[in-house]
Amino acid sequence: MTRGRRARRLTQARLTVGLAACVVAMLAAMAVGLLIGSVPLDFSAVWAGDGGARTILFDLRLPRVLLAAMAGAALAASGAALQPTLRNPLASPEIIGVSGGAALAAVASIALLPATTVSHIAVPVFSFAGAAASSVLVYRLAHVHGRLDPYTQVLLGVIFNTFAAALILLLSAIVDLQRSHSIVFWMMGGIAIEPYSLLAVVAAAVLGAVAVLLRDAHSLNLLSLGDETARSLGVDADGVRRRVFMASALLVGAVVSLCGIITFAGLVVPHVLRRLLGSDCRLLLPASFFGGAAFLVACDALARWVSAPAELPVGAITALAGAPFFVYLLRRRPLREEAL
Repeated sequence: MTRGRRARRLTQARLTVGLAACVVAMLAAMAVGLLIGSVPLDFSAVWAGDGGARTILFDLRLPRVLLAAMAGAALAASGAALQPTLRNPLASPEIIGVSGGAALAAVASIALLPATTVSHIAVPVFSFAGAAASSVLVYRLAHVHGRLDPYTQVLLGVIFNTFAAALILLLSAIVDLQRSHSIVFWMMGGIAIEPYSLLAVVAAAVLGAVAVLLRDAHSLNLLSLGDETARSLGVDADGVRRRVFMASALLVGAVVSLCGIITFAGLVVPHVLRRLLGSDCRLLLPASFFGGAAFLVACDALARWVSAPAELPVGAITALAGAPFFVYLLRRRPLREEAL
């Protein structure tokens, strides 16, 4: 991103137009997601009250599209907040170990707790705890001579994710076949059909965590300039980081507990929107929320369409889209000097 783009002043017109465009993209992606499936959906039959058409729409496709939207929004908003918080353009939940910790804790709860204990409540709680613990651990270890080194943090995140993946495979090898199948689901990343009551709980968690991030949007703008500058302007840098880490852990924990590990949504979406809309977090955070929803709903629709009537794991689609983008970021010459 050029300095000119970063320096663009946020106006009410830019804020309105940028958010409106992202909302339209999300709604368009959701409409496509509702249409795509192994069985054609006739909306006229839905309005006429046809039982089969209404079952397809309201019991099968709409819950899936809503979950994909919430997962994409959560991951993208988390990435948009973590990048300025850590002053690291490569920061995203799956790269710095947050997703790995959440998945490991969720899988451990599935593998080790009695079957009567494993429920829709226990798994998200363990997932959140794992995300919070891993984010704090990697953050602490990334300090070199008392200062946070963003690239050491990326390497530590990769190492932690590898370690977590190894433990997940070990757990998968020692449990029964049914639990092993569930663990494989976490590793691949996928959007399932969940009841509306559970979606409501996840939506409340996601919206609450995003509200915390939006509250600190201005502080994140200052924090991206460096701790000393931010503190001189009255920002509690440590307090902001704690809130961002906890909010990100809640976002990632909620997503991973239902969808498994979905990679690169938290990296690709904020970077693309930063180039289009600028780096002001007051716009970038809500834009990433809606843009992330559009991105993952579109990826899930593609995963259902490519090999219909079979389905590809949505985590494979996001990895195919995100891995080349990650290499591009690493290869960019100005990356190490670029301020967020």
